[in-house]
Amino acid sequence: MPTTSEQLHAWLAEPEGVRLEFKEAKQNYHFDKLVEYCVALANEGGGKIIFGVTDRRPRQIVGTAAFAEPGRTEAGLHDRLSHRIPVEEVRTADGRVLVVHVPPRLPGTAWQIDGRYLKRAGDELTGLSDAELKAMFAETGPDFSAEVCPGAGIGDLSPEAIAAFRGRWATKTRDERKTRWTDEQTLANAELLLEGRITYAALILFGTRAALGRRLAQAELVFEYRSSEASGPAADREEYREGFFLWHDAIWNKINLRNDRQSYQDGLFRVELPTFDEVSVREALLNAVAHRDYRLGGSVFVRQYPQRLEVVSPGGLPTGITPANILDQQNPRNRRLAEALAKCGLIERSGQGMNLMFESAIRQGKALPSFAGTSAHEVRLTLYGTVASPAFVRFIERLGEEKLKSFSTYDFLALDYLRREQAVPEHLKASLPGLISAGAVESIGRGRGTRYILARGLYAALGGKGVYTRKKGLDRGTNKALLLKHIQDNAASGAQMEEFRQVLPALSRSQIQVLLRELRKEGAIHSVGVTKAARWYPGADREELQP
Repeated sequence: MPTTSEQLHAWLAEPEGVRLEFKEAKQNYHFDKLVEYCVALANEGGGKIIFGVTDRRPRQIVGTAAFAEPGRTEAGLHDRLSHRIPVEEVRTADGRVLVVHVPPRLPGTAWQIDGRYLKRAGDELTGLSDAELKAMFAETGPDFSAEVCPGAGIGDLSPEAIAAFRGRWATKTRDERKTRWTDEQTLANAELLLEGRITYAALILFGTRAALGRRLAQAELVFEYRSSEASGPAADREEYREGFFLWHDAIWNKINLRNDRQSYQDGLFRVELPTFDEVSVREALLNAVAHRDYRLGGSVFVRQYPQRLEVVSPGGLPTGITPANILDQQNPRNRRLAEALAKCGLIERSGQGMNLMFESAIRQGKALPSFAGTSAHEVRLTLYGTVASPAFVRFIERLGEEKLKSFSTYDFLALDYLRREQAVPEHLKASLPGLISAGAVESIGRGRGTRYILARGLYAALGGKGVYTRKKGLDRGTNKALLLKHIQDNAASGAQMEEFRQVLPALSRSQIQVLLRELRKEGAIHSVGVTKAARWYPGADREELQP
């Protein structure tokens, strides 16, 4: 809900403390400092950062010019922190106020920036202590992946899998010295040993088939290919019960064997898109491995159909995560496992994998990933392969890769709503000004009556320029001409507002009133009566013609 004047003044009367941070910032404020305060406030339970207000009570609104485009500021915060942090502009009689709504961290997690876990200390920011971090991470119980696997030893791990991990880690950090580490050094430096003993995370990543069969049989992925929805045995089935680094390429190759390519014409060229995007599939598999509940006995199932891929993993979504907030919040169930995968560059600790899946689906004109069927005991993720709108793919490509690199996940989601001719939700409207500047979106009208459509280029790609004209509506001069023609045709009885709404159904009452005022100012029409009873006639009012 938008902040009301009453709510704003109630905040001003409260002491600065756990939930509130006030900044005068009349002219500007450093973005990096804002990022740090967001981290600190989230770690303390969330709250508001309010700009344009004096710091000491009795507080006064002085107005702020900082962060002139709240939508871009919000997008920048998401890029840096991978959390959605609404930035609201509040206009008051005393000046512009900016309210940054910082959500609380999830249980068992802490926010960080550049490896620093921050909190507030008076007017300064400082790091959380080791004890504070340990207490936070312990809120959701012990990390199963960090526990020692009883009886497991270095002989239960595959040297080839450890070598593959070590090579990726060295490449990511550009540190060739890592390639000369022994297996024991690699495990120790990756925190996959606890007092010299093998953790479950090490077993899940590098375990041999025999070791997993004896010690953690549920750390298994089962692949099935089904050519139709009919029940019965799968056309192809394979079980992967060994360390992740021994099978993650093999299962992609298996999926890619039946990965049909869909083609479309773009001018003189034919462009092809795979049904299943490699990046999205690998991210879905990584999520299943990193976030499933290994305390449950079930396996991860990957079911491939001709036009969709389902990944089902045991255990519901982690605490605090829902399908609605999964793009904004991260709460790894197996922290030690996720950290190891982050070290070698396979996943981002900031949780960008799900964002990549959504962005890829939108860029390829496909339906968004779905969590339909997810319950308290399993997560069900569906990736759809059908390219529903080749024209939208062409439109996206024509925007250019440089522009697309600057788009956030929310920018892509806003475009997808417009592609499907649906109203853009409130939490995505902050993306619209930037999309207009990028030439991807156009606005129609002003104020509350403003509508948004995809830019002319999309409809050219669709071969539907007439559709664009219909959506865009007639230009201002044509609209005025239509109103004047209707008034002239009904000169004897006069024309009323309800008739004008029929003449220009795409315009709101207030937009029509603006056009009527312009015509009256030009001396083309005049009105008799007021409000709903007003009637409009051709020609200027006689009183208006008096010198």
